[in-house]
Amino acid sequence: MIIARAANFTMPILLAAALFAGTRSPAAPAGDSATAVQVVRDDAHERVDILIGGQPFTSYIYPDTIKKPVLFPLRTAVGTVVTRGFPPGPGERADHPHHVGLWFNYSDVNGYDFWNNSDAIKPEARAKYGTIFERAIVSAKSGDDQGELETQSDWVIPDGTTLLKQDTRYVFRGGPAFRSIDLIIKLDAQDQPVVFHDDKDGLLGMRVRRELEMPSTEPGIFTDAAGNVTKVPPMDNSIVTGNYLTSEGISGDAAWSTRGRWCILTGKIAAEPVTIAIFDHPQNPNAPTYWHARGYGLFAANPFGAKDFTAGKVILNYTLQPHQSITFRYRVLILSETATPAEIDKLYQGFLTTYP
Repeated sequence: MIIARAANFTMPILLAAALFAGTRSPAAPAGDSATAVQVVRDDAHERVDILIGGQPFTSYIYPDTIKKPVLFPLRTAVGTVVTRGFPPGPGERADHPHHVGLWFNYSDVNGYDFWNNSDAIKPEARAKYGTIFERAIVSAKSGDDQGELETQSDWVIPDGTTLLKQDTRYVFRGGPAFRSIDLIIKLDAQDQPVVFHDDKDGLLGMRVRRELEMPSTEPGIFTDAAGNVTKVPPMDNSIVTGNYLTSEGISGDAAWSTRGRWCILTGKIAAEPVTIAIFDHPQNPNAPTYWHARGYGLFAANPFGAKDFTAGKVILNYTLQPHQSITFRYRVLILSETATPAEIDKLYQGFLTTYP
């Protein structure tokens, strides 16, 4: 749903960069200013709601039916939803039922597929799929200029074995024309080696709404790690405005499989210009990440898919030994403007200042 109201979509980039560079601890309760963030638990409905300036931004939801915790939906500062509906709404593509909001998982962990799992998987095939179970809300803090949520979850295979324990710290910020999410994700291997086998489907991903897809008049055919085929038919492009651009200057469909410090998706929803950016931290494994950025609306950062992304020239199987850990840091930024590469570079530097 689009919230229609007058707005000035020009964002003060330097002011935003200064806000992102700060690391003030959140206070409670949050005030009612445009930057105040409320983090509201609703355990009975398996969700935590995030409000900025008193308006909904996103919700952390973790019902078992979607097989992993996700942030859904994501909105701009104006209130416009930028993620595809769940289930998809009228005029949206109904492919890839596992694409819900913003998520973090992978398609081949010790041979088990966590990425493609959903309630659409037939019972006889579920032995090949893993599930990420929410285990605990460690903390939920509101604040005058940021809110924080810390969660714990387990990567579990069908026999009940936990391969990985995940601790995630989310930091939410916003202002009159931007919203942002920092994700600090720590994975701990348990009692056996854990191998992220080289595959294209991972790691931090989101699915955007129809207007932010790239125009296409051709049908698409996509195959996941288990060989399942998804056909994406051509659709009406009259409202489709999306385009990718990476930190290395690669745009459009050519952005897929390339590496970069950041990637942006720009477009327009009704009268609102929108830029969605994903920032990859240089200390993340195998940085800079590969971009699994598809014209049909999948926008993902995957450091572990080298074979598919290099046409077999590089093969990467990343292994965690028992009780070894890795940490990932990302920022997802949603702007109500069409940002330039120079502006995104400034904001990226603010991200590095926050997490040196």
